[in-house]
Amino acid sequence: MTSSPIHFNKTRIAPTPSGFLHVGNILSFSITAALARKHGAKILLRIDDLDRARVNREYLTDIFDTLRFLEIPWDEGPQNAHDFQTGFSQIHRMHLYNETLEQLAADGFVFACTCSRKQLSEIGTCTCLAKQIPLSTPEASWRLRTDNAVSLQIKTYNGTTIQTQLPAEMENFVVRKKDGFPAYQLTSVIDDLLYGVDLIVRGEDLWASTLAQIQLANVLGKQAFNDIVFYHHPLLLEADGKKLSKSAGSTSIRYLRHEGKNAEDVFMLISNLFSLPEKAINWQQLAALILGESL
Repeated sequence: MTSSPIHFNKTRIAPTPSGFLHVGNILSFSITAALARKHGAKILLRIDDLDRARVNREYLTDIFDTLRFLEIPWDEGPQNAHDFQTGFSQIHRMHLYNETLEQLAADGFVFACTCSRKQLSEIGTCTCLAKQIPLSTPEASWRLRTDNAVSLQIKTYNGTTIQTQLPAEMENFVVRKKDGFPAYQLTSVIDDLLYGVDLIVRGEDLWASTLAQIQLANVLGKQAFNDIVFYHHPLLLEADGKKLSKSAGSTSIRYLRHEGKNAEDVFMLISNLFSLPEKAINWQQLAALILGESL
């Protein structure tokens, strides 16, 4: 871990209102808040709400209820669901995303894909690049051409710079979905640059996404994205070793609250799930135990 008092400008907590927040989310938020406070960074609450089929007002409200229940702070962003929808929803930034998509199209960096999920599962990869399908084709997604991908550089929290290649799973990844909305990889890059984020904390399961976003930023000429520092933390897992999901109701904070649990109980549960040597009773203690340093 870093030993010098490095200053960061801003980090972010970036949940999606597509399910009730669970203990895995809280682990990530706790680390984010702790590193922000240690390094003098502001915490932005950035809610990703462009998965329109799954966005739910109840899930949105749950984000604010959960953060306040567990006393996890944020410095910028919406204060409640109404505030979010009127001023901070990604819908208000659609013009930025669409401008970026138009730039990619004009420069020849994207191609249309009409593969169904079934086809992709059967053949393993999209084969639409050679078909030259018009970008205007209804219900076609847009994929970024990665056939010219070069070595990627990632600045890490421990002070090292990792050089690696785009993983196979991110070959020609989607930047615009079939419904016409921009995809997560694109909106995340644009938002982080717009808000001046220079420290990103996320689970190690998003390592491939980090590489995809760096690749996209390089294609767009957004060199500032290469200055962002990343911390990828280990995950909380189910008893069967699978990643926690928002459909796992028993690990949602809402469920635990309805069962009469208080904030200390939640952090002690996370401590037990993570097999920590000590039991944390707040986000500060949890992060210190995970990071192995005094905060």
